Amino acid sequence: MAERMLSLKEQNEIRLQELEKRAAEGVVFYGTDGVIIGADVQIGEGTVIYPNVIVKGETVIGKHCVLTSGTVIEDCTVGDGCVINATQCYQSVLEEDVKIGPFSHVRPGSRLCAHAKIGDFVEIKNSTIGVGTAVAHLTYVGDSDVGKNVNFGCGCVTVNYDGVHKFRCVIGDNAFIGCNVNLIAPVTVGDNTFIAAGSTITDSVPDRGFAIARSRQTTKENLGGEKLKDRVLKY
Repeated sequence: MAERMLSLKEQNEIRLQELEKRAAEGVVFYGTDGVIIGADVQIGEGTVIYPNVIVKGETVIGKHCVLTSGTVIEDCTVGDGCVINATQCYQSVLEEDVKIGPFSHVRPGSRLCAHAKIGDFVEIKNSTIGVGTAVAHLTYVGDSDVGKNVNFGCGCVTVNYDGVHKFRCVIGDNAFIGCNVNLIAPVTVGDNTFIAAGSTITDSVPDRGFAIARSRQTTKENLGGEKLKDRVLKY
């Protein structure tokens, strides 16, 4: 005989009982609407959880973290003092004092080392992000090993897939990756390197190297007006 489905009222009672138990252990809830904490989850004292947060699986969260609304965490280990802002994290490790979000995605097999800063609209997949590295916004880092104190500009992509196989990028310590840079894996970027904005890098860059890979600008005078002469402006 099939088991009886719990009513919504019964489900909510069980959910609130779990939250009450967590509160007694020192977890702080800024409201309980939409908060779901799995029975196997471990959460450290002083961690703050906002409404509409889901934490499930074998997740372990340290002390004095902040999980803001919209966050989903499954099967992750999160160190002390992390701030996870409206972000989804799966089967990964966040070391202590990691700041991430809003609206980012940490996919399985990733490790964000201590003091890393991951901004808005960033996706990390099967990669290590080194200590103190900043991936500010609108960037994809997949299948990559990134060193410490690296700076990614806006719109960077590690191009890890050729349609058949996946390849890895290696980025050394203290590298500066300019905006709108494509790193075509497999490629290695050495320590203390500088990649100019708008570059597509297909060859490895040695330590302390400066790489620029973009064609020179050509400007045709008056041609812009000719191209736009038939354009109808709405406003």
